[in-house]
Amino acid sequence: MTNRRDFIRQGSALILSPYLSFSSKELRCDVAVIGGGLGGVAAALAACRNGRHVILTEETDWIGGQVSSQAVPPDEHAWIEQFGCTRSYRHYRNGVRDYYRRNYPMTEDAASRWNLNPGDGNVSRLTHEPKVSVAVLEAMLAPYLASGRLELMLKCRPVAADFEKDRVQSVTVKSLESGLDHQISAAYFLDATETGELLPLTKTEYVTGAESRKQTGELHAPSTAQPLNMQAVTWCFAMDHRPGENHLIDKPDQWAYWRDHVPTITPPWPGKLLAWEQPHPQSMKQREVFFDPEMTAPQPSGMNFHLYRRIINRRNFTPGTFSSDITIVNWPMNDYFGGPVFEVPEDQIKRHLYQAKQLSLSLLYWLQTEAPRPDGGRGWKGLRLRGDIAGNAPDGLAKYPYIRESRRIEAEFTVLEQHVGTEARSILTGRKPDEVTPETFRDSVGIGSYRIDLHMSTGGDNYIDVSSLPFQIPLGALIPKRVRNLIPACKNIGTTHITNGCYRLHPVEWNIGEAAGALASQALQTGETPHTIRNVATMLADFQAKLQQQGIELNWPRLTPR
Repeated sequence: MTNRRDFIRQGSALILSPYLSFSSKELRCDVAVIGGGLGGVAAALAACRNGRHVILTEETDWIGGQVSSQAVPPDEHAWIEQFGCTRSYRHYRNGVRDYYRRNYPMTEDAASRWNLNPGDGNVSRLTHEPKVSVAVLEAMLAPYLASGRLELMLKCRPVAADFEKDRVQSVTVKSLESGLDHQISAAYFLDATETGELLPLTKTEYVTGAESRKQTGELHAPSTAQPLNMQAVTWCFAMDHRPGENHLIDKPDQWAYWRDHVPTITPPWPGKLLAWEQPHPQSMKQREVFFDPEMTAPQPSGMNFHLYRRIINRRNFTPGTFSSDITIVNWPMNDYFGGPVFEVPEDQIKRHLYQAKQLSLSLLYWLQTEAPRPDGGRGWKGLRLRGDIAGNAPDGLAKYPYIRESRRIEAEFTVLEQHVGTEARSILTGRKPDEVTPETFRDSVGIGSYRIDLHMSTGGDNYIDVSSLPFQIPLGALIPKRVRNLIPACKNIGTTHITNGCYRLHPVEWNIGEAAGALASQALQTGETPHTIRNVATMLADFQAKLQQQGIELNWPRLTPR
């Protein structure tokens, strides 16, 4: 417990406002944001910016979700440096770069780059350490914490809810440290949890897994609905390489199983999961990949996984700052698709999460001992698990698994593949793929872009990775059909299994959360429900104008499909 005093930590410790006491069992606010990932942080910022009193809860001790506790550097579209994100998301991105320039001894060349990429990873223009994202996001929240407008409760997860008819009255969160329950009452509740935890607690109607082609008419949907067919989760980890040293981890308990595991999947995997032979996500043809942490031997053709999600390129820093590059391992070989991690009994969830960890540890052990090297040898014993980079979890892995797919609300409007998929739009409109445009949504509350990128799934599907068009985020996808004061704020909006594949990435989740926070504030200001704001033309126009004034882009210029 803590008393009512200002306690703001630099790094990853607990942050509290002057007005919040964990001894309080009943808490009240205007807007309760449950879940402190990217969508939750953006939602809290938007609601606070618009004058609301907000309580933000987070299950781990790090805000930021994908970019922090899950250790996933930002996946972004090709135009992110020019346009295609909200003003506050750009503030976050610029903050990461400024943090390195201000606090790290960088080379003059690196520090002077306007588009500094600390890791020079090839998956993103901003690969960086998770703890830097935490520091930047904390700084963005700091003014509202100091004023008491925002109260942040870390290590708390939702366990119950009270509701009456179509309104949520309160949500109870449990402190994972003290074990105490805290009841939060609010006018509006925003579900920014990674798996849509508030939806079953509040009896809000939702869907999971893959809808059938009969239900959605989507080109890549299965013939029958598969509610438990969900994208793989990944337990990411950070590592560096210390040549000549031995950092071999203990042999994982399930090493024998994962060492020889051949995925049962359609289209088929070319062999063992722990191998360099794997299919290209788009063509399904075998692609060339390898790993070389030092890049001193002649480089084979293909992709070097060391560079894929490298978060520290030691050459960007003055000599001696880093003895090695640091990279994040979020590869096809540690995508766990053995079973879902929600919507099944608790014992199954625990088993799948444990097996996901064992897969990641087995991948590291394979890299250290048996992985073929470009020079003809096997393994790198100098690979060192950097648990400190990922938040000091006891096993050295990330604090939380990377969740790609959530429960999704039954929404006033659901985004389908034929709204945003290039091939599906081409078939629907009769136009050539390079001539098609996405569906235009009159109720746009933001924009995003990414391929429809579905990883291997618990139903035995291999990749579904197809072109999509730069899209809008329709307000109707943020509004449940029935419940009046619950708003989804991350991956739990009205998309399908297919379209979640392009609406799930970092800047889109942020935009969704920011729009959700602004919507709750607008509803409080006008006294109207989100449903009314969307469906009355003058109210919708007023809301959209406010979003644009606050730096949220609602429309794309004409762009080439990805």
